[in-house]
Amino acid sequence: MANERLRALEDVEKEIAMVLQCAGTIVLELSKDKHNASLLERQLVQFQTSVNRVESELSSQIRYLTQVATGQPHEGSTYSARKDCQMALNRAEYAKVKLGELGRTCELMLEQQQPQPQT
Repeated sequence: MANERLRALEDVEKEIAMVLQCAGTIVLELSKDKHNASLLERQLVQFQTSVNRVESELSSQIRYLTQVATGQPHEGSTYSARKDCQMALNRAEYAKVKLGELGRTCELMLEQQQPQPQT
């Protein structure tokens, strides 16, 4: 799944390169005194087609990332489980610290309650 998404992004990158190439060709042709209308038309159609593909694929990628980022478990994701595990470890460590403090407090109280030997 991740490899497919990466391949799709590589395709988007190629389409962006095509968009830039078409735009360059159009600008170059328009800068001429006498431009070729059929070439301009073909480049414009290619430009629009590529822009539409880029927009469509990027929208798809964004929708996917939005679903993943909601915290809902999805196939192949371990983020939620790792986060839960880390939070559990943090809580356990906090409990350990608090129990240690409680133990020290109890020891101090017991020491204070023991009768002091009289000499």
